[in-house]
Amino acid sequence: MTNETPVPEVDLDEIGDFIESEEIAALKAERDEMKDRFMRALADAENARKRGDRDRREAEQYGSTRLARDLLPVYDNLRRALDSMPEEMKATASALTEGVELTLRELSNVMTKHGVKAISPAVGSVFDPQLHQAMFEAPLPGTKAGQIIQVMTEGFLLHDRLLRPAQVGVSSNTQG
Repeated sequence: MTNETPVPEVDLDEIGDFIESEEIAALKAERDEMKDRFMRALADAENARKRGDRDRREAEQYGSTRLARDLLPVYDNLRRALDSMPEEMKATASALTEGVELTLRELSNVMTKHGVKAISPAVGSVFDPQLHQAMFEAPLPGTKAGQIIQVMTEGFLLHDRLLRPAQVGVSSNTQG
């Protein structure tokens, strides 16, 4: 009598299939992880390209901001020189007056060519804090609160960005 327990029969094909299915599952998981990492890297590269394009466009459009700001006092001084000339001086020194006017016009043309636009609010127009800087408030008969009563200096935009607000005086009347 032998006390041997019977050994169950093992199907080697089933064991092979089981091992292969685990390996396949691991390989599929690794593939999915690699695909996810690849897609993220691709998205990062695309975002970097778009960011680079946007930065390049902004540099082209707004790279001259400092130069434009530095030229504004020149514009202001030429404008003040013309505005301060009495009419009799304009007649006697017509060549000088004409030279200053031509210089101011040429400066304005160059600034316009490079996207700098003047903001010239009219007296009586409504104060806009996005474009104007209130230098003072004063009650002026015949005006409504918030109306521009005086323009001290023009403002300027570089394309759609404010370079300098127009400096204005604003009415503080409570009745119109």
